[in-house]
Amino acid sequence: MTAAGPPPVVTPSSVLPRGVLAGYALGSLVTGAFGTVPGLLLLPYLTDTLGVAAGVSGLLVLLPKAWDVLVNPVAGRISDRTGSRRPFLLVAGLLLGVLFAAIFAAPFAGGAASGAYVAVAFLAAATAFAFFQVPYVAMPAELTDGYAERTRLMTWRVAVLALAILVSGALAPLVVETTGGGREGHRWSGLFVGSLIIVGTIATFLGTRKAQSRTAGESEPTLRAQLRVAGGNAPFRALLICWVVQAAGIGTMLAGVQYFADHVLGQKSGATFLFAAFVGPALLVMPLWTAVGRRHGKLRSLVAASVLFVVGALALLTARALSPVAVYLIVAVVGAGYAGQQVFALAMLPDCIAYDTERTGRRQAGVFTGLWTAGETLGLALGPGIYAVLLQIFGYASSSSGESAAQSGTARLGVLLGFTLVPAILVGTAMVALRGYRDTRQTAS
Repeated sequence: MTAAGPPPVVTPSSVLPRGVLAGYALGSLVTGAFGTVPGLLLLPYLTDTLGVAAGVSGLLVLLPKAWDVLVNPVAGRISDRTGSRRPFLLVAGLLLGVLFAAIFAAPFAGGAASGAYVAVAFLAAATAFAFFQVPYVAMPAELTDGYAERTRLMTWRVAVLALAILVSGALAPLVVETTGGGREGHRWSGLFVGSLIIVGTIATFLGTRKAQSRTAGESEPTLRAQLRVAGGNAPFRALLICWVVQAAGIGTMLAGVQYFADHVLGQKSGATFLFAAFVGPALLVMPLWTAVGRRHGKLRSLVAASVLFVVGALALLTARALSPVAVYLIVAVVGAGYAGQQVFALAMLPDCIAYDTERTGRRQAGVFTGLWTAGETLGLALGPGIYAVLLQIFGYASSSSGESAAQSGTARLGVLLGFTLVPAILVGTAMVALRGYRDTRQTAS
């Protein structure tokens, strides 16, 4: 971890008002809901309600998200060329809420037609999300010039993100169950999450209306030139690689929640309890991670959080021999590690952007965040794809009844490994990329 990185940008920093902190953070209701629920519900919805084979279901979940890898940098370029990013938040967010509900509308009876419909609706929703997410993630580098203040802003954001994941991820399966399950239950769940996205959109648009935005003087003339600049930023490259691979690990674990609850824990509403155990403690440890980051720096703290995630995920390999309470406690440890990963990676990103702006004098935060969000989207999309491949290899049986079919011992082993060992390997491997990033902690900003 000795490679050159962005030096601290020593400029006068202003303290963001709490109204702006809260307003910006509430946008995580949108990113948290869309980042969580499709990865949680969509794969089991396709395999256990629509009767689509596991391998095909994985492709239907992966391809629309992979499309965002192309769309996100374009969204960044477009938002860089406008005077304000906030209109993107409003239009794209409202559209996303409607399209999200449409994903689970299931207007066709047949499994093949329903699967194709889900893929098209998910593609449209992913495109709308790109035009919300990229401007949203680009804003912190322009809201404040303070190194430490960005960590404070990200702490607020990740706290709301954890709450959004808890509300959407824990309640979405519960809504499915309490409204009859199957197609009808998923329709109600889609409406619930779509409404949550609309609330978050309006809240962040109104909450940031009084925020002062610091922008650089000019932008690179072409998208290719901006991508070249971003690619030449070695610390950004290292952080991005780590972020993508870890997102794949998190996405794999997320895709396995319902399967793990059904076939390993064997508990009714187990997915809801798993999510509560994963996200609830994260809200409590956020102040602790902030203190750790202040004392040890963002890079070391990110590594520590990743190690905590890996240790917890490996411990879950023993889940069959443990009581449900013990499993939930271990999941809470994994959730604490996940919270730290989010805080520090997101706080390091605007440091890279600010360094580039200071060096070039150009406003190109949108391109960096376009690549960043494209990478995150790809990683989270790869997760369900990886999990679906495991299910296919281990012989998981699909169902069109709205209830999961009885599975063989081999299939249940695949469910367990996909939820534990594979995420641990991915998150652990991602830490190697951080050798290309040097922590540039600034003690006074």
